[in-house]
Amino acid sequence: MRLVSGLAAFVAVAAVVIATPGQDTALTVRNSLSGGRRGGLATALGVSTGQLVWALATSAGLAAIVVASEPVFRVLQLLGAAYLVYLGGQALARALGREEAPHVRRAGERGRGAAFRQGVLSNLGNPKMAVFFTTLLPQFAAVGGGGSFAPMLGLGVLFCAMTLVWLSAYAVAVDRASRVLRRPAVRRALDAVTGLVLGVLGLRLAAEPR
Repeated sequence: MRLVSGLAAFVAVAAVVIATPGQDTALTVRNSLSGGRRGGLATALGVSTGQLVWALATSAGLAAIVVASEPVFRVLQLLGAAYLVYLGGQALARALGREEAPHVRRAGERGRGAAFRQGVLSNLGNPKMAVFFTTLLPQFAAVGGGGSFAPMLGLGVLFCAMTLVWLSAYAVAVDRASRVLRRPAVRRALDAVTGLVLGVLGLRLAAEPR
C-alpha cells in the first residue's frame, strides 16, 4: 500500500514538472514547425533519451558529482545556455527571412537525426536535471527499495516515458494545426516567438545560481 501511494505521489509530482513549459517544450514546438510531426517526435525522443542518461547517472551516483562540483556544474550550465541561445538565433534568423546555409536548412527542416540530437543536447546541457533527479528520485525510491540503483532507475525511466508521451502530444498537436501554423506570416511570428523564448531560457540558465 505504501509502495502504491508513493508511486502515485511520484507520478503526480512528475506530471506537474513535465507539464510546466520550459526549454524542452519550446524546442519540440520549434522542430515540429520546421520538421513536421516526425521532427517533433524525434525531438521528444531526444529529450527523453537525455533524461534517461541523467536517470542512469543519478542511479549510479555520478549526477551527485556534477551537483557537488562547482566548476563542472558551471561549465555544463554555460554550454547548455549557449546551445539554447544558438538554437534561438536560428529560429530568429528564419523569422527575419534570412537564408540559412544548405546544411543548416536540411538539418533544421528535414533531419530527424538533427532534431533528435538537439533534444538530447538540450537536456544534457541543463545541469538542473542533475539537481532535480538527485533530489527527487532518492526520496521516492526509498519507499519501495531503500534508494538502491534499480528503484531509482525504474522511477527515472517512468519519468522519461511520461516526458516522451507529453512532448509527443505537443508534436502531434502542432502538426495537426500545420495548415494554419505554416502560413508564411504565422510561421515567421511563431519562429520569432520560439526563438526569443529559447534565447531567454538560455540566458536565464546561464544566469541562474546553483
